[in-house]
Amino acid sequence: MEFNELKVTVTGTSFQVVNGAGTYIIYSLSGALSLTASDAGTIVAEAQFDGILRVVKLDSPSHKALLDQYVANYPTGVTTDYDFDGNVGTLRFTWAVIGNAADLLMLTWPHHRVKIQNPNFPSTSSLSYLTTKGYMYPALGSVWNLVYDLPTITWNAPRDPDASCLQDLIAGLEYEIANLPAVTMPGDFYFFGGHFAIVSRLALIAEHIGRNDLVQPVIDWLKGSIEYLFNSASTAVPAYETGWGGIINRAGYNDTWVDYGNGYYNDHHFHYGYLLAAAAVIAKHDGAWLNTFRPTMELFLRDIINPSRNDPFFPVTRCRDWFAASGIANGAGERDQESVGEAVNGYYGALLWADATGNADIKNYARLLIATEQHAAQMYWHLYPTASATDRDQPYPEQNLRNLVTIGNVMDWQAGAWLFWGDQRVEIAAIQILPVTPINEYMYDAAWAQAVYDYTLQELNDPAYGDEWKSVIYLAYSQINPVAAAQLSSSLTSWGSGNTFSNQLYFLSTRPGASDICASAPSNPIGTFYIQSVSTNDYVTESTLPDLIASSASQSLAAQFQLASTPNAGTIKAVSTNQFVTADSSGSYTISASRDTASTWEIFIIRPKDGAESGVYSILAASNKQYVTLGSDGALINNGSTESSSAGFRFVSA
Repeated sequence: MEFNELKVTVTGTSFQVVNGAGTYIIYSLSGALSLTASDAGTIVAEAQFDGILRVVKLDSPSHKALLDQYVANYPTGVTTDYDFDGNVGTLRFTWAVIGNAADLLMLTWPHHRVKIQNPNFPSTSSLSYLTTKGYMYPALGSVWNLVYDLPTITWNAPRDPDASCLQDLIAGLEYEIANLPAVTMPGDFYFFGGHFAIVSRLALIAEHIGRNDLVQPVIDWLKGSIEYLFNSASTAVPAYETGWGGIINRAGYNDTWVDYGNGYYNDHHFHYGYLLAAAAVIAKHDGAWLNTFRPTMELFLRDIINPSRNDPFFPVTRCRDWFAASGIANGAGERDQESVGEAVNGYYGALLWADATGNADIKNYARLLIATEQHAAQMYWHLYPTASATDRDQPYPEQNLRNLVTIGNVMDWQAGAWLFWGDQRVEIAAIQILPVTPINEYMYDAAWAQAVYDYTLQELNDPAYGDEWKSVIYLAYSQINPVAAAQLSSSLTSWGSGNTFSNQLYFLSTRPGASDICASAPSNPIGTFYIQSVSTNDYVTESTLPDLIASSASQSLAAQFQLASTPNAGTIKAVSTNQFVTADSSGSYTISASRDTASTWEIFIIRPKDGAESGVYSILAASNKQYVTLGSDGALINNGSTESSSAGFRFVSA
């Protein structure tokens, strides 16, 4: 049996077509034509057609009136431009139009509607399309001026550190600068850049508080480190890639797994922002170095922030979609961006470099990129559970999504509270916060910072989750509650590869309204002491060394220990043997004074014990986050999982 194909022919200038995806209108702007539709899914013109067709999806019959009214006006191109007036920047889209330019009908995303000046917006009920960035609504006109307040922060916070934190800040700087790791060959651009940049912050903080004697050791370390990038024998060496025009990690030119796909243009603004920020600090303090390395460093600059269409070697602002007003981290693959914080930092690094080199044009361009990226962060990465689902500029009307507080990945075709590499709440939030630099006080708005703190609280209180994530969440929270954030930060034992104790305390102490925030923050006792068990009144004795065992009530038999400060913690050293106390890695054996030098396992946090009388402390091994308990024979063992399980100790002045 044969079936004849069903066909229908219609003549006109407007046609409605319905298929499985919805209803569409085909407009002819060049006179009537005849179209034949078949049940095979094809639409064919009766004769050759030479003219203008426009196609639009019709989501509601009520939208047809607006579409019919303005269909004759259409764009043939767009020019993207910008200008500056003091601390205000204007991003401008100007469409070339056939027809009446004032009647050009276009669609806006939420971030456009917030920033566009003197808009002509038809009613939102007249036309709308739901996208992954919320509803697109109509706007009339061929010129859009989006106005942004530009950041005025450069090298440091606009306020001095709170005086109550200054002593600890100086001690932290002295410790961290004195203990900078040996300069070694970098294995990649990303992790090298992150550490390179955070070390450079130590110089800037020292300079801000007047400790210029601490600056030069940092500059020397930075110069020694960056020289590896220009040594052809190094693992990670920049090279110019001719196919797409850019600087890549030479080792990854044919391997997407090297340096997060840097050779395929992934994450360039993440990587090179760190390099530029640190190089800017060197340039700020060493003019001779700048004269030598400026041409090379500006290749990294041009790779991510080139504003010129006339540059034959680099595209314009490689990692940016100006219409979306946010970054693109993926290079050769689909467009997405996880870490909006690192995107901001890419342009912050460029700003610092431009400031150090006196390039006012690039500095302003970087300020505009920062302003637009931070606004995008607040629109599309920050979620607000209590916000109205029906607000005109709500990008995420789905309540269940907004309850997740932070978007982990914004892509062209989806957005979600997930990451490619981690699923912890603290990870998803922290990657949108870090790196914490002075410029980001604009980005950590109060509503989101509070929501992040509340949403991640269970993980923040769990020692199994990493301090490197907690530290930056506390810093975002310090925007609204610096006292509480300082208290929380005092329990940290690590800060990750992109943060330090000094940077943590500096940001905390320079928050708006910060006053006496460190006055009540706990710290280790400092000095020479006997260690006494509260439960037995016995002292740790000299005769049992190197093992620490509380075995005698006589102070004359007690060992003396020198307690010294490290960031947020300290070391314990037996005076008689000059050996540092070390925790047991298994938590099964007695802690012992048996190390010549102090490293991770020799760091302890000593704090007033919860619920105990004044002068009684708990001891936490920073290395494995286990509290020191007392064995039946008086042995001190780091095996307590909670503070309540810890033994109580007095530190009696010797």
